[in-house]
Amino acid sequence: MQHIYITYIIIGITVMFSVPAMGNPELKGKLMFNAYAIRHRKEWWRLVTHALVHADWMHLMLNMYVLYMFGCASPLATEPMFMDLFELKGKLFYILLYAGAIIMSSVYSYEKNKDNMYYNALGASGAVAAVVFAGILIHPNQGIGIIFIPVFIPSWIFGVLYLVYSWYKSKQGDDNIGHDAHFWGAVYGVVFTLCLKHELAGAFIDQILGSHR
Repeated sequence: MQHIYITYIIIGITVMFSVPAMGNPELKGKLMFNAYAIRHRKEWWRLVTHALVHADWMHLMLNMYVLYMFGCASPLATEPMFMDLFELKGKLFYILLYAGAIIMSSVYSYEKNKDNMYYNALGASGAVAAVVFAGILIHPNQGIGIIFIPVFIPSWIFGVLYLVYSWYKSKQGDDNIGHDAHFWGAVYGVVFTLCLKHELAGAFIDQILGSHR
């Protein structure tokens, strides 16, 4: 029997919601993240449903492509790594990694904008970042590249650069990208994975130091 990855199911559910919402502003508006509506109207579902809708096709395809590659289709694929590390519990932990990141990546934005009715956000980027960074933690020396740039660097260096960039752009706040969610989603991916297997911290350091000996 062919193995079915949870990643495929997540992608399927996300596409199933995102595509109709693109042509239905009312549906998109009810599902996207709005901290004011969560706090003052008790619309708590928005903490989760914002990851099911995307701004446009490019936004959706980019997130789902990265999730596919880092979820199950590259040397840094997190889902099979979790299955190797945690055996039967691997799938459950992978679901908790992704689902937990949807919420945890939004906590900072919630606190920052809970009285701002005009702040909206949508997309699965925070959860996708958690998947990527869980893979980086497990295999920090695996080469990773940026789309359209044929240069590969160790994944841990990419991770540091990504976090610095996300933090910097979050402070600037001069675009419509959810850098806060990217940053905290990535942090959650590392922390959650370490909570499951704290020995990975030492293995992470040993791999980096070993590559420079």
